[in-house]
Amino acid sequence: MPIKVRYVIAATGLILAVNTPVCAHAEDALKIGLIAPMTGIAASTGRQIDNAVRLYMRQHGDTVAGRKIEIILRDDAAIAENTRRVAQELIVNDKVDILAGFGLTPGTLATAPLATQAKIPMVVMAAGTSIITDKSSYIVRTSFTLPQSASVIGAWASRNGIKTATAMISDYAPGVDALTFFKKGFEAGGGRMIEEVRVPMSNPDFAPFLQRMKDAKPDAIFVFVPAGQGGAFMKQYVERGLNSSGIKVIGTGDIMDDDLLADMGDATLGMVTAHIYSAAHPSAKNEEFVAAYRQAFKARPGFMAVGAYDGMHLIYEALKKTGGASGAALVTAMKGMAWESPRGPVAIDPDTRDIVQNVYVRKVEKVNGEPYNVEFDVVQAVKDPGKNKD
Repeated sequence: MPIKVRYVIAATGLILAVNTPVCAHAEDALKIGLIAPMTGIAASTGRQIDNAVRLYMRQHGDTVAGRKIEIILRDDAAIAENTRRVAQELIVNDKVDILAGFGLTPGTLATAPLATQAKIPMVVMAAGTSIITDKSSYIVRTSFTLPQSASVIGAWASRNGIKTATAMISDYAPGVDALTFFKKGFEAGGGRMIEEVRVPMSNPDFAPFLQRMKDAKPDAIFVFVPAGQGGAFMKQYVERGLNSSGIKVIGTGDIMDDDLLADMGDATLGMVTAHIYSAAHPSAKNEEFVAAYRQAFKARPGFMAVGAYDGMHLIYEALKKTGGASGAALVTAMKGMAWESPRGPVAIDPDTRDIVQNVYVRKVEKVNGEPYNVEFDVVQAVKDPGKNKD
């Protein structure tokens, strides 16, 4: 039986209904307003979120604790003003019970006060700046934080022969988080930073910054760019000749997102990143997840997909605990929950409402002829280091 879900995409004032049939609005329906960047610079993030939500509901049905689940998808095009506007429309006009999705930090932060005012749970499935869960007691996150991955790759670099590093980050809050915690881990182990540059997030031109990195001659370049921009980075990395310079590229997993990795070419081989998920993660649960995702969408899932998949799991299981009640009771039910994800064991920290998870160190290698992030080390049960910056 097909899942009865209403998907609505709204961008620049245009509203289009897609993926019919549309279900009748049962009185007991629980509405989830799913806000994701389906167009614009982060469209790959939105696609993964949307796909994973669909997949979870196909596998687990559309009724939980006696309530029919209705998804209303809105496109914010990764523009913060759009995120806040469509969130307000979802709350006021559509009367949603839960807000979810949230691809980028600026829009997530802009929406947080609305969740507080409306007393609506806000499940962040993608955005990774540390401070997000501090901005509303109604926010719960199932994705990751940049400090989790950046601190791990910084410590790994200092232990593995990298003495000097430069950094190139996208110039917004997650990039600042990534740089801060990479430096903390790297310098604590004796590493030395010799240059740091910040690249505009919108319409980035990496070439001049890459030339500066090449001229500085570090042992490694630490890179953070938002998910979806890794392909553009790799193209300009090769064009500037850094792939033959002997300078290593390390970073958080955003630059080697599984969603785009297969199209980046052999220049990615050997690159080391730290992150919370790889499509090559060796577990039966992940093998099932990857196979189902590939069958449904003819694509490889990335870390944004697993964040959304786990977000739906959290919502479903919390609804079972509350008997279908939403609001503050649902947030309370989410605190302390733990489960086995395709990425490995995860839990929601009851104090911060942020995710606790393994962070894996990975190297890009060919597996059955395709590049994958192959895990070779792990730091277990990592809480967000950004919640304790002293």
